Order: sequence, then C-alpha cells, then structure tokens
Amino acid sequence: MQLSVKDAALILNVSEKTIYRWIKQGVIPSYKINEQFRFNRSELLEWATSRRIKVSPAIFNEETPYALPSLLEALQAGGIAYRLDGRDLPAVLKNVVSILQLPEEVDRDFLFQVLLAREKLGSTGVGDGIAIPHVRNPVVLHVSRPTVTLCFLEHPIDFGAIDGKPVNIFFVVVSPTVKAHLHLLSRLGFLLHDPAFKAALVNQASRDELMAMVAALEKGLQTASASLPAGQA
Repeated sequence: MQLSVKDAALILNVSEKTIYRWIKQGVIPSYKINEQFRFNRSELLEWATSRRIKVSPAIFNEETPYALPSLLEALQAGGIAYRLDGRDLPAVLKNVVSILQLPEEVDRDFLFQVLLAREKLGSTGVGDGIAIPHVRNPVVLHVSRPTVTLCFLEHPIDFGAIDGKPVNIFFVVVSPTVKAHLHLLSRLGFLLHDPAFKAALVNQASRDELMAMVAALEKGLQTASASLPAGQA
C-alpha cells in the first residue's frame, strides 16, 4: 500500500510539516511518484520502530476481511527463550533459527540466510539493547501461522543499533502474510514504549509475567484504538 504524506503524518502522530521536513533531510524512506511523495507502509513502520517513534493507535483500526493475530497469540505460539548462546550476529541468528517453532518443511538454513541478509540491509536494532529480526518479505517462508519468539541472549552482541548499544533481547517475527507482519510489528513497536514492559525485559522477567503484561497492554491498546473517530482509521 502506498501512503500519502497525510497518511504518514497520521500513522506517526506528527504534523505534515514534520513529514516534509524529514523528507527534505532525507531521513525518512519515501518515493516521489507523479510529483507526489508516497510511503511504503512496511518501510515506514520499520523506520518508526528503529527510531522509537510511537505510532498512532489509528493504525490498528484498519479493517480486514479476517481476524489478525494478537501479539499475545503470536508470542504464545513462538515462545520465550532464555540464555541463548552466541558471540556474534551470525552465531546468534543461527541459534535463534534452530529454536523457532516452525513447520518441518521450512528450510531453516534458508531462513537464517534471509535474516542475515536483512540485517546487512540495515540493523533491526531499535535501541536499549533490543532488536526485532524479521524477514523483509514474509511470504517467502510459507508458514501457516504468525509467531513472535522472544530471546534473551547469554552474551550481548554488537548489532549496529541506532543508539550504539549492544543487543541482548531479540523479538523474532515470522508471519505468513505482509498484513500480519505489519500488524505484529506495529503492536510490538507500540508496546516497547511502555516503561514497565521495557523494565521487565531488561530484568528478564518470567514467562508468565511477560505474557500477562503483553495481554494487559494489548487490551489497553484495543481500548485506545476503539475510542478514536472512524475517520482516523
């Protein structure tokens, strides 16, 4: 979907003037089509997440012909892993791929190569020791359900994050469709702005505690989204 400047401003909860300023500075991914600026939703959300820009709840009002998964459901499907080993990016990604809950027919070596290639395009480190590795084109994996796997690393690694800090927390997003991918990425980016949730991640809270926090935060997000006027969706 190609978004207009107005759409981008609503999603990022900023003024159109700010969007134009970012375009002029060359810091926001944009395209000029027929003398008008357009944005790719996936690239825009990745950019906002990497710069810790809190997106508007309006983005979650988008109507779809089917029910999109909640972040809680995806995290329950993907699971939480503690003390994952690895001293550098390739080693950590290979170990991450080995524990993912995936159908037998998924080529894990191919997934590893795709994740590694994605990081070479630009780090998915979003700051504060957190990264969100994911496949840029979700449909290449042919998985039947979306999963989010939370991994706590045994050894923090250099990840080229925006704040320069080493990473020791991974949220690995695997989804069957672009729409589900964007939905989960949006929700995860939104939840990572919650100070209590961030503190729980830093302290490597228990599975039960983390799941309960995700459930509560998503419930609050749904309430905030539902309260917005229909025209802001």
